[in-house]
Amino acid sequence: MLSLLDLLGTIGASVLGLPGIVGVGVGMATRKWWLAAIIGGIVGLLAPMVLGGSHSTEVAITQIEYTVSILIGIMAGVVGCAIRHKGATV
Repeated sequence: MLSLLDLLGTIGASVLGLPGIVGVGVGMATRKWWLAAIIGGIVGLLAPMVLGGSHSTEVAITQIEYTVSILIGIMAGVVGCAIRHKGATV
């Protein structure tokens, strides 16, 4: 079970890390809301798999970390799509 401080750290790391930054980038690549959310979720799923766990020390990635990463990826993709929509109307 994660404490509140651990949960806030996980959320902050996801927002400032790969799911947040790349999620906004791939969201800006499309004008379809649902596609931006799906691709952002995929980025959020792949980020802990590729960069999260340490195989040499057998550090496991918890279900909460996956969930937070996927949700941040989805939200970042939608924000990127909103940036694209707003930028196209100016």
